[in-house]
Amino acid sequence: MRARLLPLLIVLMAGVLLALGFPLAVSVASAQQQKVVVDRIDDTARFASLAQFVTKRPVGSRTRDKDERRETLQKELDYYNEVYGIKAGVFFRDTYPMAHAPAAWYLPGLGYPVRDAFEEALRSRGSHDPPQVWPWQEGGRIVVASPVIRDGDVVAVVVTDSPTGRLRAKTLHGWLLIVAGESAAMLLAVGAALRLTGWILRPVGVLDATTHDIATGRLASRVAAAGGPPELRRLARSFNEMADHVEDVLEQQRAFVADASHQLRNPLSALLLRIELLALELPDGNAEIASVRTEGKRLAQVLDDLLDLALAEHAAADLRLTDIGELAAERVASWRPLAEERGVRLEGHCPATTGWADPIALSSALDAVIDNALKFTPEGERVEVLVASTDGTTTVVVTDGGPGLTDDELARVGDRFWRSNRHQNVKGSGLGLSISRALLAAGGGSLVYERHEPHGLRVTVGVPRQAPAAAPAARA
Repeated sequence: MRARLLPLLIVLMAGVLLALGFPLAVSVASAQQQKVVVDRIDDTARFASLAQFVTKRPVGSRTRDKDERRETLQKELDYYNEVYGIKAGVFFRDTYPMAHAPAAWYLPGLGYPVRDAFEEALRSRGSHDPPQVWPWQEGGRIVVASPVIRDGDVVAVVVTDSPTGRLRAKTLHGWLLIVAGESAAMLLAVGAALRLTGWILRPVGVLDATTHDIATGRLASRVAAAGGPPELRRLARSFNEMADHVEDVLEQQRAFVADASHQLRNPLSALLLRIELLALELPDGNAEIASVRTEGKRLAQVLDDLLDLALAEHAAADLRLTDIGELAAERVASWRPLAEERGVRLEGHCPATTGWADPIALSSALDAVIDNALKFTPEGERVEVLVASTDGTTTVVVTDGGPGLTDDELARVGDRFWRSNRHQNVKGSGLGLSISRALLAAGGGSLVYERHEPHGLRVTVGVPRQAPAAAPAARA
C-alpha cells in the first residue's frame, strides 16, 4: 500500500510545485525585462531632451549654438554606445539621422522591430511593452523609442536597440534559484510524505500482521498500539475486541465438544456393557445384537475422535528440528504388516532430511494419511511414501492406487464428518483427516490433496525447513 500511496502524494506535490514554479519563472523574466525597459526609457528621455533644440537638418550655414548642441548629442550617443554596447540614435521624421552611434547604424526598412518602434513613436506613443525575451532567444533585442516633441509636435524620434545577453543571464540565474528552491521543497515534501505515509500505514501493517497470525491459528495475537490516525487506533481497539470475542466463542465451542465427548463417553460405555450382557441371553449369531454392537462401537469411536479433535485444536505444537525421513520410515514400517495382510504393496523412499515439526503430531498425521490410503487401495495395487525437500519446505507425499476423488470431493476432503457417498460403507468417522490438518496447522504445516494419475489420490504433508518465528531453539 505504501508503494501505491507514496507515488500519488509525490505526484500531487510535484504538480503543486510546478503550478507555482511556472508563474514564478514568468514573473522573474518579466521583472528583469521591465527593469531594462525602464532604464532604456529613461535613457531615451534624456536623449530626447538634448535633441529638442536640434530640430533642423545640418544644411547651409549653421549657428554655433546649434552645432554645439548636435555635437554634444553625438558625443553622448557615442559614449553611451561605447560603454553599454547599445545602439542609439535620433532620427527625423523622414528617418534622416540627426545623430547616431555607431556611425554605420541607420533605421532599417519596414517590418523590422526598430522601424516598428520608430513608427509607433511618431504617433506620440513610446515603447512600454516590448515582446518578452526568454533565455533561449540568443538573438533577441529590446527596442525602445521615445518621441522628441517641440511645440506639441513630434519632430524626431530617439531609438535604442539593446542586446539581451545580460538580461537573459540574469533571468536564467533567477530561474536556477527557483529550480534549486523547488528541488529543496520537493525533497522536503518527499521526506514529509515518507513520514506521513509511515505514520498512517504503520497501524495498517500491524493490523495486517495480526490478522495473518489469527488466520494461521495464532488466536492469541493482538494489535499492539502503533500510533497513527485516531480512526486507525479506534479500528485497532475494535479489532482486538472482536478477536477476544471470537477466541472466547471458539474456546467455548472447543470446551463444549470436549465436555460433551467426555460426558457422553461414560453413559455410552455403560450402554455397551448392557448390550454385551443382553447378548449373553440371546442365541449366538443374532444379527440384530451384532448390528447394535457395531453401531455402539462406531459411536464410541466418533466420541473419541471428537475429543481428539478438540484437544488438537486447543494444544500448542511442540516444535523441534526433526529428521522427517527417519520418522516417515518408522511409520511405513509400522503399517507394512497391515498392508501385506490386505495385499497392498507399501513402499517408502525416505532419505534423511530435516524439518521443524511436532514429532507426535506429524506421526499422527502420517498414520491417518497412510491408513486412509491403505483403506481405499484395492488388493494388488501400490501405496508409495516419498520424502523430499524444496527451498523452504520438507514434504512427505503419499500416493495410492485407489479410486481417487472427483473435483467436488477434492474441495471438501478434510472437512469434519465429511465422507464420500461412494465410501459410506467403509469404516471411519470422517474426522481423521480433520484432526491431522489441525495438528499440522498448529506447527505451521499443511495438508494438500491432489489427483494421482491414472487413478488414486496424492496427499502431501508439508512442514517448514526453517524455524518458525515462535519456535524455541533447536533441540536434539
